[in-house]
Amino acid sequence: MKMHTIWSNDYDVIEALEKDIKENPDEFVAGYSNDDDFWAIACQLNDDYLDDARVNLNIEVGDEIIAIADLGLWNGRRMGYKLIHSTNIRDCLSGTCGDYVTWYVDTLGDLRCDDTHHDGTNHYLYRAWKDGVSYAQRELLMQKIYCGIATRKDITRLTRKLGTYVADVYGWKVRR
Repeated sequence: MKMHTIWSNDYDVIEALEKDIKENPDEFVAGYSNDDDFWAIACQLNDDYLDDARVNLNIEVGDEIIAIADLGLWNGRRMGYKLIHSTNIRDCLSGTCGDYVTWYVDTLGDLRCDDTHHDGTNHYLYRAWKDGVSYAQRELLMQKIYCGIATRKDITRLTRKLGTYVADVYGWKVRR
């Protein structure tokens, strides 16, 4: 599915940033010549870009955010969820466990994250509870997610997209 990347630290991203720094060192740093220095600078600059994304996405969405997860574990794939305990999109851009992380908005307007670690890749879908969803309805959906039987219809009935807020900030086209 086509996506719009918010931030990534995958190898290709850092490598491209390192190349830019080497080609235009005066724009980024002065006094560095060692390749390791350029790589470290690229990593730090990319981390700064993540901080910028958090500033850009300081958006209140009204109700608590839930991360719905398809987890790649050492013993196979499992479904899970985590309540972010926040109503702000910026708080979705943290709390991963992987070595390589990419946050993005897919063409359906969903905010997602791919989080690659030593056992596999976790895929997260971030949604906010819709207005008026009861505690019992939330509990039922979380139980379905935990048991691995939640459907897209179950999720969309009780939660709403966050990627459309992100798309509005960056001027991206996504399905509403």
